[in-house]
Amino acid sequence: MSCESDLTQELRELGFRVTPQRRVILHILLHANGHLTPSEVFALAQESLPGLMETTVYRTLEFLVQTGLAQAAFGSNGKRAYEISDEHHHHLICRQCGKEIEIPHVQLDSLYASLEASTQFKLVHNHITFLGLCAECQ
Repeated sequence: MSCESDLTQELRELGFRVTPQRRVILHILLHANGHLTPSEVFALAQESLPGLMETTVYRTLEFLVQTGLAQAAFGSNGKRAYEISDEHHHHLICRQCGKEIEIPHVQLDSLYASLEASTQFKLVHNHITFLGLCAECQ
């Protein structure tokens, strides 16, 4: 059984097809050590699917975000990057060296609740990236 089988099963249960492109991109995201830009995913996916088009990677990544299997975030370079959605978390990113620190969502629960209460706005996407300077770069 492949390492991405739980995620492909989720796709099937949601009524979606598991295409070779989706399977390969899920595999890449599962084995990434951090976030990957679409270009990085494309470069890695081409090894398994030589005829793959870059636009297919972009569409597949956005599809995975819409289904809740992946999360999108913005890195220190301002580029959109992706990772598997395992547990909700946020990021602190150093603008100088690029160091990332994950913040568990529970640390921002009260902020989310306060925002929803004061704005009557239901937050459905829960990812925040804070940019700043780490201790070493200050």
